[in-house]
Amino acid sequence: MILIVGASGRLGSEVAELLLAQGKAVRAMTRTPLNLGHLKQQGAEVVSGDLRNPASLLSACQGVEQVVAAAHALVGKGDNNPQTVDDAGNRQLIDAAKAAGVKHFIFVSVRSANPDSPLEFFRIKYRTEEYLRASGLSFTILRPSAFMDLWVQLVGQPIIEQGKTTIFGRGTNPINFVAVKDVARFVGIALEDARARNLVIEVGGPENLTLNQVAEICERASGHQAKTRHIPLPMMRVMAILMQLINPALSRQIRAGIYMDTADLRYDMSETASEFGIQLTPLEEFARGIATNTDHLETVSKPG
Repeated sequence: MILIVGASGRLGSEVAELLLAQGKAVRAMTRTPLNLGHLKQQGAEVVSGDLRNPASLLSACQGVEQVVAAAHALVGKGDNNPQTVDDAGNRQLIDAAKAAGVKHFIFVSVRSANPDSPLEFFRIKYRTEEYLRASGLSFTILRPSAFMDLWVQLVGQPIIEQGKTTIFGRGTNPINFVAVKDVARFVGIALEDARARNLVIEVGGPENLTLNQVAEICERASGHQAKTRHIPLPMMRVMAILMQLINPALSRQIRAGIYMDTADLRYDMSETASEFGIQLTPLEEFARGIATNTDHLETVSKPG
């Protein structure tokens, strides 16, 4: 039995469907079980659980051989936030998995997670990695880059629907984007391939693109020309500070936008993709698929 924590999110749902298609026994944990009817119909056992509730985690881990921790609260509000979910919650999940005799734990972190990151979310992810390393559990840590599914939606959907789009920052910084389905395939590898045991795997896409280029690709894919508006970095820095007390979730998102427009987010994934036999999805291919099936935009808009 494989437990997927965060099964209602983009990645968790993709992983669940991949494993179910392979005939694997899947237990899908979520705070909103009613949203996972489609997984239940495919054969998943759907359970209610919350990373903030240790008892629910102990119950969810019973009889489980492997855990995939894919939940996060970057955009969460109130007490559903990175401190309670990504920090304390993931530590509680690791403890519950160890107590239940889980054999392998897969943690979905983030590229560039490190103790000195300007983003608290990345620092928290790194602390969780270290907690997992020290737990004694067999583990795989996956560090995906930015999800192209999200950014094609954010940049491309307004182009399709309104003929305009907004880019936060200059939009000139090269960023590595990866398809969620490709990250899910690496989760599948982590579940089965002994080479992935006790390893940190950086998971990126096949190219580094600026957000301005993403907008251009979405224009070509949709056949719509768009007006592009930019939110200046100085304004974003002020907004991040002002929103800290009023709307912490929005402040975190703005800080992440500043980071994406200023940090070195390039990555060469060719060697890792070759080693594990994964053919990565180019962003233009993904965008064309979205443009020809706009209904799919609803499926990629699930929270992470």
